[in-house]
Amino acid sequence: MSTDRIGRETHNFEGWQRRVALFLSSQSLSLFGSALVQYAIIWHITLTTQSGAMLTIATLAAFLPQIVISLFAGVWADRYSRKMLIMASDALTAVSTLILGVFFALGYQELWLIFVVIGIRSIGAGIQLPAVNAFLPEIVPQDKLIRVNSLNGTIQPIFMIAAPVIAAAMLSVTSLENIFFVDVVTATLAIVLLAVLKSPVQARALAQQATSYFDDLRAGLSYVGQSSTLKTLFVFYGFIFFLIAPVVFLTPLHVAREFGEEIWKLTANEVVWFAGSVLGGIGMTAWGGFKSHFRTLGAASMVWAVLFVGLGLSDIFVLYLIFMFLAGFPMPVWHAASTTLLQEIVEPHMHGRVFGFQQILSTAIMPLGMAFFGPIADVVSIELLLVVSSALLAVPGAWIFFNRGLQQPQPALAPVEQDLFD
Repeated sequence: MSTDRIGRETHNFEGWQRRVALFLSSQSLSLFGSALVQYAIIWHITLTTQSGAMLTIATLAAFLPQIVISLFAGVWADRYSRKMLIMASDALTAVSTLILGVFFALGYQELWLIFVVIGIRSIGAGIQLPAVNAFLPEIVPQDKLIRVNSLNGTIQPIFMIAAPVIAAAMLSVTSLENIFFVDVVTATLAIVLLAVLKSPVQARALAQQATSYFDDLRAGLSYVGQSSTLKTLFVFYGFIFFLIAPVVFLTPLHVAREFGEEIWKLTANEVVWFAGSVLGGIGMTAWGGFKSHFRTLGAASMVWAVLFVGLGLSDIFVLYLIFMFLAGFPMPVWHAASTTLLQEIVEPHMHGRVFGFQQILSTAIMPLGMAFFGPIADVVSIELLLVVSSALLAVPGAWIFFNRGLQQPQPALAPVEQDLFD
């Protein structure tokens, strides 16, 4: 038995609820500030340039750095203190946003500076996500992981509902740089809360590193390559991320083309999805999913297939919104099952790398899906794209749900480590 597993057996999780409360509070503050800035920047670029090319550059600046840094972030999350990485990424985001706010306040509001900061924020997100997913098993008992991940999936859409509304209200009464400064404050508070949280540090982060970064990266790739379960999951993820691209990227255009370009309709398209996600997260927190997380993933994907097809077939806007609302329900179910599954079946010392690889997969394949489906949307109707791509979602969903070879193994006992605290 590995030392990680032995450590987990003896690790004391007393007071874990307080740790989780501090951690989720920290993440919520960080998410809220980031979402405020995200919406404010996109609206600023849209209103000041009305240029699709500028929005494309902003999108690339938000995606590409995260893909690149993910190659490093997963290894870092296994080599260094995950809590410190989360704090460092929040600090990087806060400092870059503060500098942008100062420049704007001084009257220097060039677009290139915004793009640079978007890229830096993307790097911060790329560092943070694998560290967050790898960190939770260090502070949460194994049998509570699914519910904590579900709770996290409930909190996130609440802020995604509030952020665009508050950002719009702030833009109407104050300047853009003041929104930047709000994000600096929320990021600082997030860092303070995380600093208060006492958590074990994985054993490897406390020891002298005996291997190089590239040795660790190769070891992570080998670990995934030698696991038939992980290879199957990653193929499944790839199909899902690709086929969901039309819903993620093209539904606003679908609403504008079919139901009208009123702002309230575009806003409703986003809000009802997140509202459904909140209720889905509450339900998942109470339910906990099937005993097998594979079946939960498959079921969520098949439900999505049905509801997304309904989006494409709806010719009445109210009916379309009902389907979009219902389609939000499986989101936290899918996310909680996916995250918990990897946390349980992956050896703790590989958590960072495996979550890093998953992040690369999602941030690379979804834009590829958009690159594939986007041009087609100018040739055929988006309704047809939604129906066809969504119906195909049922295939990988059924594959995972009914695959008898994917019986959930005995979960890998989570990290740990010595009774040392930050």
